[in-house]
Amino acid sequence: MSPLVRGLTLSAALALPLSLSAQPEQRSLRGSHVAIYNLVGRIRAEAAAGADVTVGITRVGPDAAKLAVRTATSGSREILSIAYPADRIVYPEMRGTRSRLSVRDDGTFSDGDWGARGRRDGVEIRREGTGFEAHANLVVGIPKGKKVDLFLGVGRMEISNVDGNLSVDVASAEVDVAGVRGILSLDTGSGRVSVRDVTGELSVDAGSGGVSLERVKGDVLVIDSGSGGVQASDIDVRELRADVGSGGLRMYRATAVTADLETGSGGAHIELLSDIERLRVETGSGGVTVRAPASLSAEVIVETGSGGFHTDFEITTRRMSRNHVAGRIGSGKGRIDIEAGSGTVRLLKN
Repeated sequence: MSPLVRGLTLSAALALPLSLSAQPEQRSLRGSHVAIYNLVGRIRAEAAAGADVTVGITRVGPDAAKLAVRTATSGSREILSIAYPADRIVYPEMRGTRSRLSVRDDGTFSDGDWGARGRRDGVEIRREGTGFEAHANLVVGIPKGKKVDLFLGVGRMEISNVDGNLSVDVASAEVDVAGVRGILSLDTGSGRVSVRDVTGELSVDAGSGGVSLERVKGDVLVIDSGSGGVQASDIDVRELRADVGSGGLRMYRATAVTADLETGSGGAHIELLSDIERLRVETGSGGVTVRAPASLSAEVIVETGSGGFHTDFEITTRRMSRNHVAGRIGSGKGRIDIEAGSGTVRLLKN
């Protein structure tokens, strides 16, 4: 055999273990309620056939062989977790420079203690430096109607075309959701949240990073954002609630029976496509603009700390001063309450 052929054969042999290590490990979870934990890496959840939740696990990095896959059962909940045997983990793909979390020895974190032993306070995940270099990327297949909890520390969460009852909890990760039906709860510490084409009941609790919503239809939509602002469009729900700490709220082409909206700073802009039974908007600082159909019928109360009030609706007023307006539009079928700490309030026709 020539030296060249021997060299090629040796190179192929050396590459073989690396190829094998990159092959996903497959697990199945049969419980009616499934929980999946991954401290570092990516989770992609997608629709799947069959009765079981499936998990494809790909270990990545020089220390990948030291990652352990743990399973446990707590009541009706079947649990799969990736255990990281180190207190300092290097993840070059992370969005920030470092993050710190409390983690149990079995790889679970964030939710209530269901009997796991051991806890490591202050596991540090950093973008560079020395430490344990490994993470796991998971592909989770979810059959229709399943109840699944997904937990991710640092990385990226993607959910597409799932029909079920999903609870998502991430510490520091980008979250991208598209084409989900059923019940969806998102709880994020930091990282941008993007949600599109959701039908059902949606709850978003975001710490920082901003929230973007498009084409949401269902019974209830609840938004709680600490900072980063919220932008939403094509919203059609019975009940709408939003509380935005800073960054403001921008909502376009919205339909709701009732809406309760509050911002600390950044103001609020809401475009309604139909009459509404009850609308309350309150801002600490920043103006309020509400656009509504010309057919709007409502009792209206507006209070402003500074900035005044402008409208192109005809209002039959009961009381009017520089900072307070009370009156009726049309027959007064609905109710609109707007309070702005500072900034102008505008009630305009579409």
